[in-house]
Amino acid sequence: RGLTDISLLERFIHLRYVDLSKNKLQDLSPLSSLTQLLWLKVDGNLLTSASMQELPYLQVISFDRNHIKDLEGITHPLLTNLSLKENKIQTVLGLSHDQLSSLQVLELRGNEIKTTAGLGVCKLKKLYLAQNTIFSLEGLEELEELETLHLRDNKLEALDGFSDSMKCLQYLNLRSNGIRSFQEVEKLQVLPMLQALVLMDNPCAEEPDYRLEVLSRLPQLQRLDKELIEEDEWEEAEQIRKTRLEKKK
Repeated sequence: RGLTDISLLERFIHLRYVDLSKNKLQDLSPLSSLTQLLWLKVDGNLLTSASMQELPYLQVISFDRNHIKDLEGITHPLLTNLSLKENKIQTVLGLSHDQLSSLQVLELRGNEIKTTAGLGVCKLKKLYLAQNTIFSLEGLEELEELETLHLRDNKLEALDGFSDSMKCLQYLNLRSNGIRSFQEVEKLQVLPMLQALVLMDNPCAEEPDYRLEVLSRLPQLQRLDKELIEEDEWEEAEQIRKTRLEKKK
């Protein structure tokens, strides 16, 4: 509706669900009196910051398609789901576990993030970082409860940074990066629960016997590039793995 001023909302102190998407808002301070708010959507505005007065019951916020540059000032204790898709964020610094101890889903697709260093939220279960410019993975060892990690369309050439402390990670999407060698894929052996891996549109996916090369290194996979692993495929990969181990001995 082209709104620039929402001060009228201050008096509606019992509001729980507010959608202010597709306006021209630059200031959310009138929302600080809505202490019962559970769900807030402010997509497609002119916001340059996600900082707000702490709201004690807020559980879901979406700031997609604004002009936000950093993650400072987000301090809602019951927040479980935070979306900042298609903004101008360059760093994941600024989120604090002490202030966001309930956060489980973080959506940061389509920003300008170069590294995962400094992501201080250790209870995350789902992390979406596709369509950034990430070239290095750092600080992931703290994400012990992470189950899903999306890194599609980034600049990764090496897969350092994964850790055996990531004992819940089941789904990893690395589509459209720059991973060339199966030695890099081998580094994913540290992930004990990895079941589904997406590697298509990487240089290594063009190699002959690509699926068998990946499966022989990651035998616990159940799905590669969205296709289930067939029984005969698994057996062939297992044979390759055994042969390789014997040669090493």
